[in-house]
Formats: sequence, structure tokens, C-alpha cells
Amino acid sequence: MRIVLFEPEIPPNTGNIARLCAATQTPLHLIEPLGFSVEDKYLKRAGLDYWPHVDVTIHPNFEHFVTTVNPGRLIMASAKVETPHHRFEFHPDDAIVMGPETRGLTPEFMGDHPQVRIPIWGEVRSLNLSTATGILLYEALRQTDGMIEELPSS
Repeated sequence: MRIVLFEPEIPPNTGNIARLCAATQTPLHLIEPLGFSVEDKYLKRAGLDYWPHVDVTIHPNFEHFVTTVNPGRLIMASAKVETPHHRFEFHPDDAIVMGPETRGLTPEFMGDHPQVRIPIWGEVRSLNLSTATGILLYEALRQTDGMIEELPSS
């Protein structure tokens, strides 16, 4: 499993997602252009002291990610597609692709790749990027037996 942030714009969201990836030992891929510097104080604050524990790679563009990483399926996340995440069958080698906060992924970009959404019942357009990423990642890990249940010994 891996998380891919396509052109992320808001540093605290990426910092929170980096912390999520550190907590779940999930690789994080950032696709440029980024809306911030990786040295941004808000990014670092949201990620706190977990940055050394994040397997993060920055790619100059999406094509570079696909050709150098050779991921399994690319799962496109959008609030505007039909399939709810809990009715989607994730695979262990999936790459969950999240779009930019202000515009999301375009239908052209998503193409024929599998697409999922998180159901929303209230009067909001979408969930925060870091919240949505956490929901999708934990559901994918649950389905693929990727959950580690034992606590590390201290």
C-alpha cells in the first residue's frame, strides 16, 4: 500500500498525512509542483518529530512516479465518483492517489483507473484531505490484512 499526494497545496495537510504514513509504515509519494516547501514550518509542525520515520519520495511529475515506482493499481479518490470506499475491494499493492485540496483530481487525470469516494451525508462538499486519506488508508489496510495489531514492546 502507498499514499500518493498529487500536487498537494496545504502544508499542514501534508504534515498530518506524513504522520499517518509514519504511524502505518506506509510509503508517501509527493508529486510536484507542491504548494509549499518541504522545509515549511507548518508542514514540519504538523508532522512533528515523525519526519525521520516517513518513507517519503518527491517526484517531479506523475509520470516519473509511475515509471520509477511501478506501483500496483492506481486508486483515484474523488468526492465526485460513484463507488463508495467501503464497497471497493482494495489490493495490498494499491497506490491511493489524492488530489490537490482546492480542485481535486480531474476526470481526465483519473481516466480508466479505479475510483473511490467517501460517503458524505451532511451539507459539506468534501472532507479535509488528511481526514480522507486516513479513512481510505485504514479501510484499505483492514481489507488487505495490513493491520498490525500487536503493540510494540517498550
